[in-house]
Amino acid sequence: MNAVLRTQLAGAARRPARMLLTGLAVLVAAFVVYATVLAQQITERSVLDGLSGTPEAVGLVVRNGTITTGQLDRIAALPGVAEAAGRAEAGLEVNGEYLGLLSDPGSGPLSVLTVEKGTFPDGAGQIAVTPRTAERLGLSLGASVRAGIGEGKTAPLTVVGIVAVRDDFGSQGYASTSTVARLAGSDLLNQIDLRLDGGADPGAVGDAVTGLVAAGKGQETQPEVVTGADVRLDEARTAASEVDQVFAVVGAFVAVAVIAAGLIAASTFRIVFAQRMRQLALLRAVGAGRSALARALAAEGLLTGLIAGVTGVLAALAAGHALPALLGVFGWTVSAPGFPIAAALGTIALAVLITLVAVGAPAISASRVAPLEALRSAATTGARTGIGGSRWVAGLLLALVAAAVAGVVAVNLPGPDPEDYDPLPLLLAVVGSGGLAFLALIALGPALVRPVLAVAGWPLRKLGPVGRLAVGGVGGSARRAAAVAVVVALGVTMIAGVLVGGASVRALAERELAASAPADFELSAGEGASLPAGIADKLRTSADLTHVTPYRRVAAVRVAGASAPDDASPDDASQDNASLDDVAATDVAAGALPRMAELSSASGAVGDLRPGSVVIARFVADLAGLSTGDTLVASAGGRQVRLRVAAVLPDMAPLHSGLLLDPADLTGLGASAAPTGILADAARDGEEARTAGLRALRTASAGQPGAGVTVLADERDQVTSALTVLLAIALLLIGLTVLIAIVGVGATTALSVVERVRESGLLRAVGMSRAGLRAMLTTESALYGVIGASLGILLGVPYAWLALKTTGVNAPLTLPVWQLAAVFLVLVALTALAGVLPARRAARVSPVTALGTE
Repeated sequence: MNAVLRTQLAGAARRPARMLLTGLAVLVAAFVVYATVLAQQITERSVLDGLSGTPEAVGLVVRNGTITTGQLDRIAALPGVAEAAGRAEAGLEVNGEYLGLLSDPGSGPLSVLTVEKGTFPDGAGQIAVTPRTAERLGLSLGASVRAGIGEGKTAPLTVVGIVAVRDDFGSQGYASTSTVARLAGSDLLNQIDLRLDGGADPGAVGDAVTGLVAAGKGQETQPEVVTGADVRLDEARTAASEVDQVFAVVGAFVAVAVIAAGLIAASTFRIVFAQRMRQLALLRAVGAGRSALARALAAEGLLTGLIAGVTGVLAALAAGHALPALLGVFGWTVSAPGFPIAAALGTIALAVLITLVAVGAPAISASRVAPLEALRSAATTGARTGIGGSRWVAGLLLALVAAAVAGVVAVNLPGPDPEDYDPLPLLLAVVGSGGLAFLALIALGPALVRPVLAVAGWPLRKLGPVGRLAVGGVGGSARRAAAVAVVVALGVTMIAGVLVGGASVRALAERELAASAPADFELSAGEGASLPAGIADKLRTSADLTHVTPYRRVAAVRVAGASAPDDASPDDASQDNASLDDVAATDVAAGALPRMAELSSASGAVGDLRPGSVVIARFVADLAGLSTGDTLVASAGGRQVRLRVAAVLPDMAPLHSGLLLDPADLTGLGASAAPTGILADAARDGEEARTAGLRALRTASAGQPGAGVTVLADERDQVTSALTVLLAIALLLIGLTVLIAIVGVGATTALSVVERVRESGLLRAVGMSRAGLRAMLTTESALYGVIGASLGILLGVPYAWLALKTTGVNAPLTLPVWQLAAVFLVLVALTALAGVLPARRAARVSPVTALGTE
């Protein structure tokens, strides 16, 4: 065994390039794993260093209990207390918008803000606001407004300062503790921050504070006194726990990437051992046993994994420590990751384990080579393209079980908006079915390559000899093609799933936003009130607004279903129908606003809305037992109308209502002639245009008690931004698997070039040009991507739809054709690029040298 091992290791040492290509996928996986560890270290350290919301000067904090302003004064007078800041909050209504007013000292080490313009409030009725709040609420420096403080009461406020804070949400104001408490109508505080004297004993001061707050009578809960350091640590740990949750998701994707690396490594080991089949047969012929040969090949794999793991860890460490300096150039400050030695050793051990697992089956298979193989040339060994009977049985069995599990899930899918539904069991079943399907793909891969290649290679065969040779080269090594294509398929399956799920959820969001936020702005008159009759015409003259659409709303409509003819009395209504009270109805014109075009229907058509008909939300249809074509009886204020259901919406009707009526029918229910609200879009794109439109609406509604403007576009932006970020993060993480797949394609093509040097020389000798040879090998590499992407899309789309339905979310199943086509083309292009360098190398070898190669 020692002689065999020395022979194999000596051969590996003589050809380090082959060892590098064999372990390249493992190297990339080790880099990804350790880079993820370092990224988490950088993120957590940055959070701990800079994201605590409590000022560094806070020595003690009184919190989580009943705390009053009276206690604040007594605590501030205790020995050892240099400063005490009470934290209170009041919710106000200013210019029809919410303003959260917070208390702050305004200056000094306990303050959380910086005054940019004006001064910090020091008198009653004075406030400071953040820059975005000033823009959103129309509050300039020196502005005086009356703020709603609840129960119909108002209070005068004057803006005396513009302040900068860490997070500007566009709805924050700041004032003294006494002003906030007065506007809140309560002397309760959220907490008290204490700054201690330089020589004060924190323990003694804390005991004194505890005794003081414990003396309060009638307190519902006893406050606690904790150190500022503990509060900052808690805040940092909360932020860090969110980081941990994010990296837990990242870890799942990294695990998939590691599996992909193992599959690629197994494929490359199989190719390498096939290239050396004649050498292995000679060793068998001179007396080497199968077990000794298998152990020697496994030892070679272990060495490959060790080298790949160490190289990947060192590369990740270099990148991790270079990142803070690189980001510093762009003005971003992040912490260095340190040197997590345990994680480094664990990553190297993982790389070794991956290669040991990957090399196992190829080593056992290679050790079974017959000594007679030594009489053949290297180019004719290891050329099996099919699969055995046992592999057929295993693959078909796995496919049948996967289909059966998917069928059980499909039968048990929940209906729309299910109650008390736990999606986890069905989701796990979908994941299990997908895993079994992927195992079936691994087992049956070589058999699936040929039919896919027959379709994908048809246009290539028409392009001439280069195309035919490329298709033949891939088809002639179906096992190799399947091994690489399966990893590409894994990445594409996940990408297709994310794209299909993302497109479906985005379609759901757009559909819901078409109902809840069909315009950029909404001007509402307030509960039970109406706007002036001519206000819509006035707004239409504004250059800052477009699509000005008035609407009316009846808040409390009683709905009953009637299956009887229209001339029948309500008493003849079917007993199967229920009645609903307090359903909101509106007459907003669906065709007047462009975004209302996204208002799709579950049955019927929204465009069929006419006098005498109605469009209803799904909850109304479900609870009242109505469907398209049925008769709905609506009544309000002693008036009643009978309407034919023109369409049923999959969600709510516009503006969170249950019924969408023609204006004539809403008038029949007693709606006033004047509008109760107006929808409008900004005339131009951009934040400045949105602010100008907001000001135009506020100017027009000035003097209308209770009237307020809501920026619906902000809601749309938040939803769209969140979906875009989530989709980008998911695609980025899945890109790890695709990266390893591309590395595998490049390594496989490079090893194929080494294996087929004689074949390349023969092609050159019979007249093929260097460019033709490069084109042939690059096309072969691209075909790996074609096969893998085709299988991945065919597998990913149905599983994405099934997983989406198991969540219980009423999202429409959407097929993003152009995005999937782009993924297909990009994967093919990347796999083709992965074969460019090996193809160039093959083309540089002279025909004479190549023909002399074994």
